[in-house]
Amino acid sequence: MTFVVTENCIKCKYMDCVEVCPVDCFHEGPNFLVIDPDECIDCTLCEPECPAEAIFSEDELPSGQEHFKKLNADLARGWPVITEKGEEPADAKEWDGKPDKLKLLER
Repeated sequence: MTFVVTENCIKCKYMDCVEVCPVDCFHEGPNFLVIDPDECIDCTLCEPECPAEAIFSEDELPSGQEHFKKLNADLARGWPVITEKGEEPADAKEWDGKPDKLKLLER
């Protein structure tokens, strides 16, 4: 099983999760983070660290967020690994909880 970053991370990208990951399975895009399912060891450490509550186990993905499992896997192949927390976007709090952010995902 793997954990999956879902839509609410888009434009929030807090990165608290990165600090606790023991296997460096997070990859960073311009305005979103993803988890490499081949690297994730299902340790559960990242899920409670996410201020945006955007990380779920693949078995507990919210309705309508199931496609993020494949999206995480696909984007992890091309995005660089991130191992340290960086600066969150200045407007992250404004985007937290907003619906329909998938169209804003920058690849």
